[in-house]
Amino acid sequence: MNVLVIVSANAEWRVARELLPEATPQSTPLGETFLPDLESAGPVRFFHGGWGKISAAATAQYVIDRYQPDLLVNLGTCGGFEGQIERGTLILAERTLVYDILEQMTDPAGAIDHYATQLDLSWLREPYPHPVQRGLLVSGDRDIVVEDIPLLIARYNAVAADWESGAIAWVARKNDLPCLILRGVSDLVGAGGGEAYGNVQLFHERTKAIMDSLIRQLPDWLARVSLGF
Repeated sequence: MNVLVIVSANAEWRVARELLPEATPQSTPLGETFLPDLESAGPVRFFHGGWGKISAAATAQYVIDRYQPDLLVNLGTCGGFEGQIERGTLILAERTLVYDILEQMTDPAGAIDHYATQLDLSWLREPYPHPVQRGLLVSGDRDIVVEDIPLLIARYNAVAADWESGAIAWVARKNDLPCLILRGVSDLVGAGGGEAYGNVQLFHERTKAIMDSLIRQLPDWLARVSLGF
């Protein structure tokens, strides 16, 4: 099985490189890549997809065209809504949407629906190898704005947000490619603001813990994949 793992944020990528130092990185027009051996899972290519929806969409299509993976994986972090989810929770995305689209000429809900993606996870056998919360991830090219949270909860029942998963899932669906998105809640945002806002060191520390856990778990998740080979 040809597996390609996209890691988006710079902080997340630094941790991946530190955890897998034996693989030699190579440069591409869109990001750095390396091919470590994950023991029982064998060689798995990692690719630095970059932060934000533009980089996420461009690199997702690039790696699909260039490496022709059987499975696209995105590992990373997300921000959680205080009172809706606990920090450290791992989310297995079964649906994504891009929430920062502002359509004022026609139907705003139709614009949101256009980039919403339902992920088919029927190929991922249960029981899952590690505890996860299966559900929705919302994406926007912005850190979570406190004033947005009540609407995101009321309209979408959202509990966490990131910058890239919506774009990656959408591109994977357009290519009819199975996509596994696992993201850990690194910090919470609530009425008092975000605990990592103005405290990037906290984000880096939490990111290191989450990425360490996700990368170590990855072979277990890949062992639950059944794509009919």
